[in-house]
Amino acid sequence: MADVDFDASGVRIERWLRQLTRAGRVLVRDGRLELLTSYGREIDSAPLDDIRISEWHGVRRRALATVGGTRYLLRLGLDSQERLLDTVRTAQAKAAAERGVLDT
Repeated sequence: MADVDFDASGVRIERWLRQLTRAGRVLVRDGRLELLTSYGREIDSAPLDDIRISEWHGVRRRALATVGGTRYLLRLGLDSQERLLDTVRTAQAKAAAERGVLDT
């Protein structure tokens, strides 16, 4: 198994008004974001290039993640939310820089 860049458990994952899990897990590893149920079943995953993530209109402890075109509301602890945003943005910037080096 590869190194995990981010791992948060106990995450409430919703797809708009439908709750998918109360104690899910969010992982960032191998250049992918994975949303998992509390039993470890995959809800959705996509390469970080296909992920958009932001705070939910400034509301604390919530992040809006667009995974391959599907929007999910993630209810995380405040520290976890900030770490997830930083991890995804850093990985995307690193991948873009590597592509830029390879393209020239």
